[in-house]
Amino acid sequence: MIYYLEDDKNIRELVVYTLKMAGLDVIGYPNANVFWKAVKESIPELILLDIMLPDADGIDILKRLRQNQTYVNIPVIMVTAKGAEYDKVVGLDLGADDYISKPFAMMEFVSRVKAVLRRTGAKANITQLIASGVYLDAEKHTVTANGDEVILTLKEFELLKMLIENQGFVLTRDKLLNQIWGYDFDGETRTVDVHIRSLRLKLGSCGDIIETIRGVGYKVSTGK
Repeated sequence: MIYYLEDDKNIRELVVYTLKMAGLDVIGYPNANVFWKAVKESIPELILLDIMLPDADGIDILKRLRQNQTYVNIPVIMVTAKGAEYDKVVGLDLGADDYISKPFAMMEFVSRVKAVLRRTGAKANITQLIASGVYLDAEKHTVTANGDEVILTLKEFELLKMLIENQGFVLTRDKLLNQIWGYDFDGETRTVDVHIRSLRLKLGSCGDIIETIRGVGYKVSTGK
């Protein structure tokens, strides 16, 4: 099920109709109040989120979603008339999976919605992750490096899992801190650096799969 939060009735009804015609289940919500009630009752597969709302700010809603462990993994596409690069960067840095500016072509819109569903759906079903000699089993909560078992703390395990799941993409320290430790964690981004250093040591010769991107964050390269 897709939830679409949009206060403009005409746009909301058009998008809902188009997505349904494309074979997708979708419900439109006119304001943040009814949206939050729906999310608490049933977690959607995807959220389409407008920024300019009468009773809330879409960026604040995205922050709340990403700061709550129950909702943190719900894919979110920002759908807004705001086209400034700054707004896009803020939304994507906070964890939005895509950003679509109004006005948009409906067929492209449907295509991008389906693309996010495929990408996040496939990721959700993957429990065994591999990256250049490192094997992580999310269900068994085990890690091996070149065949040798590696004992990690819970945060180290979650950090490694997130990095491998996003191979090829740079994850900022702020994003790692927010999603692994949560919004109410009192530490600074140096906490991420300390855990990365520990991870590298424990992974031994495989530790160099984690690359430092100076001034930004870390990534696991697809080609390593």
